[in-house]
Amino acid sequence: MPLALYALTVGAFGIGVTEFVIMGLLIEVGADLGVSIAAAGLLISGYALGVVFGAPILTAISSRWRRKTVLIALMVIFTIGNAACALAPTYETLMLARLVAALAHGTFFGVGSVVATSLVAPERRASAIAVMFTGLTVANIAGVPFGTWLGQEYGWRMTFWAVAVVGLIALAVLAIFVPRDEQNPEPQDWRSDLATMGRPQVLIGLAVTVLGYAGVFTVFTYIAPVLTQVTGFSDAAVSPILLVFGGGLILGNLVGGRLADHNLDRSILLTLLALGFSLVLMFFLLGDKSLTVALVGLVGAAGFATVAPLQMRVLEKAEGAGQALASSFNIAAFNLGNAVGAWIGGVAIDRGPGLAALPLVAAVFPLAALALSVVAQRRERKALAHAGAC
Repeated sequence: MPLALYALTVGAFGIGVTEFVIMGLLIEVGADLGVSIAAAGLLISGYALGVVFGAPILTAISSRWRRKTVLIALMVIFTIGNAACALAPTYETLMLARLVAALAHGTFFGVGSVVATSLVAPERRASAIAVMFTGLTVANIAGVPFGTWLGQEYGWRMTFWAVAVVGLIALAVLAIFVPRDEQNPEPQDWRSDLATMGRPQVLIGLAVTVLGYAGVFTVFTYIAPVLTQVTGFSDAAVSPILLVFGGGLILGNLVGGRLADHNLDRSILLTLLALGFSLVLMFFLLGDKSLTVALVGLVGAAGFATVAPLQMRVLEKAEGAGQALASSFNIAAFNLGNAVGAWIGGVAIDRGPGLAALPLVAAVFPLAALALSVVAQRRERKALAHAGAC
């Protein structure tokens, strides 16, 4: 794998820390800015919505720029957004700063996926995407716990200053290692881009992404109370268990990329089935502490094993016009899944079967995504067979 891929990984790491570290600092942020924990929690939802709306818009605006220029500009926005978070005097300005930082997220992963696949041989494209997304998984296993500790020890603003420094480092390595485009991208017609997004295969791919990741975040958003109130772990045990989850993310990300390189359609079905199965198992085994820890890692592995295959699927189906835009839309779909899963999980806790049933509620999403994928793949095979007969 070329060094340019690892430069993309550094950027992905910084973005991953910014997205998730706020979960561990809600109490500190709320106390400092005089808002409730629930209001502080909206900073997570606000970021996700910033990704959903910012990804396609920023990708369309920058479609005529050289891709290296786009990546560098995005890291500038990311760094400014996190510095603004560190300086925010009020809750409202912090929310606005989070939205600014979120603008870089979807387009970075969207354009970065296209760049990553262009750096390697065709048979290694999914693995290249997985390498870039490793930055996101490392952010969860190392960056988020460290950022949480830093914020608790030295104030939550110090965490955002640290992330801004990561942004500067990413900016430097992208400028040094990512090769310069030989020429400017050909001008894209926005009508053609929208037509690409309207392809049934692309829309189905985006829907599968939303459903798959909604399953992960229905549980992960509330994993701390599940572990303490249902399984019976102490509060101090939560962080080490989350490290197991992060380890699962890294393993699943790499395995998913390898599977997708061998057989993309089969990898999607296998990873979604594994995610649904692991969530069902978690529901039945939450009473056993050892098995619960193992299943936390398995859910992380199965959940992130879907990332590279689903991203590769959308890239393939959007081949030609609108490919970078479609890739950015898929990143937005991941974040929409995050928001949907967190909302459904909250509804299940407040008005439904409660914390103990969250894994079973979550399993509905990847299994629905699996069914949708099976139907879509069968239709594609029939269409190809019909075209061959003609």
